[in-house]
Amino acid sequence: MKRSQRGVTFIGMVLVGAVVAALAVVVAQLLPTLIEYQAIAKAARRAAEATTIAEARSRFDKAALIDDIGSVRGADLQITKDHDRLVVSFAYEREIHLAGPAWLVMRYSGSSE
Repeated sequence: MKRSQRGVTFIGMVLVGAVVAALAVVVAQLLPTLIEYQAIAKAARRAAEATTIAEARSRFDKAALIDDIGSVRGADLQITKDHDRLVVSFAYEREIHLAGPAWLVMRYSGSSE
């Protein structure tokens, strides 16, 4: 009695490998933007501890220098007062070139609340 062979063909393995490699490249480009978003959110929380709007922008700029934040500056922040607390909000976009005319656009936004 003959058994039928099971498994993946070489062509199937190459196609699966190509898809996995393409996804790995996109993830490798996406991770730094996520890390930067976390740094911006942390800096916004620190800036919200300030007592004045000017001090909040200054605190954010100092944290941005330390954490190498390039997407948002203190002047880009939206700072409002909620009762006697400052609320620091931010929003920005990052683009990643995929191939040819294709781009991946990520819109990040957050608040110190």
